[in-house]
Amino acid sequence: MRPVRICAGALDPRFSYRGEDVVRTLETVCTRIGYPKAIRVDQGSEFSSRHLDLWAYQKGVTLDFSRPGKPTDNAFIEAFNGRFRAECLNAHWFLRLADAAEKLEDWRKDYNEHIPHGAIGNKVPLDLMKSEHAASPCS
Repeated sequence: MRPVRICAGALDPRFSYRGEDVVRTLETVCTRIGYPKAIRVDQGSEFSSRHLDLWAYQKGVTLDFSRPGKPTDNAFIEAFNGRFRAECLNAHWFLRLADAAEKLEDWRKDYNEHIPHGAIGNKVPLDLMKSEHAASPCS
């Protein structure tokens, strides 16, 4: 199973993740909260696919690729991935994909709606998103 976090709104567990899966997940999130100006991605095949490239072109979204072998190009997602792995993936057994989806969604809601984050002044991300002065969470 390889979960992928997209913007502020999705954790989507699957046994494998292809470009068309990324596009489907992005459409689900972006139709709800808006399309980003850019998305930072790594060099994985799901992100360097024609499906994602075409989607990004059609939506006016820039795909910002990190350099191969340079995880520090995307330190925020690397930090998030470590926290996600420690607090969610390593803390649960997943019996099937539906079970994983339920547990991941519970963790995502808790992470975004209840846990204060030091990087944003010990505020809950949901409070910032509700702020009338907040930028798009995917900008």
